[in-house]
Amino acid sequence: MRIGQGIDVHKLSSEDKLVLGGIEIPSEYGLVGHSDADVLIHSIMDALFGSLALGDIGKHFPDTDEQYRGIDSKVLLKRCYEQIKSHGYTLVNLDSTIMAERPKLAPYIPQIRKEISEVIDVKVEKISVKATTFEGLGFVGKKEGIMAQTIVLLQKE
Repeated sequence: MRIGQGIDVHKLSSEDKLVLGGIEIPSEYGLVGHSDADVLIHSIMDALFGSLALGDIGKHFPDTDEQYRGIDSKVLLKRCYEQIKSHGYTLVNLDSTIMAERPKLAPYIPQIRKEISEVIDVKVEKISVKATTFEGLGFVGKKEGIMAQTIVLLQKE
């Protein structure tokens, strides 16, 4: 068994779209990043890579590489999970928390869970996604950014 933990943060901007867990969410603000800035998927990938001491997203998909500019993070997640499987591991479960003041994310969580499960081809019951606010405190509470944290458990096949 291997455990991994990942955290990601992206700045909010009125000029970008909001993509979380592979789905576009209606919002007046979106996330800034080299790829589609999907903070949730990025935290999942960092947790997966970290669980096997394979480095982080920047090592595998550097933001200095133009082939990743604007890329759909679901494509990267699929490649990431293929690497995990090539090392002989499979996902037992993942638990993610999205930290955002707005928009309210509860209505989108079932769709996000389904999307992630389909990308990595695991049962949706293995995917937990929650959302919380910072009650107006810090950069999340001031609506300057969104943060996500993920913990994964893998087992040898």
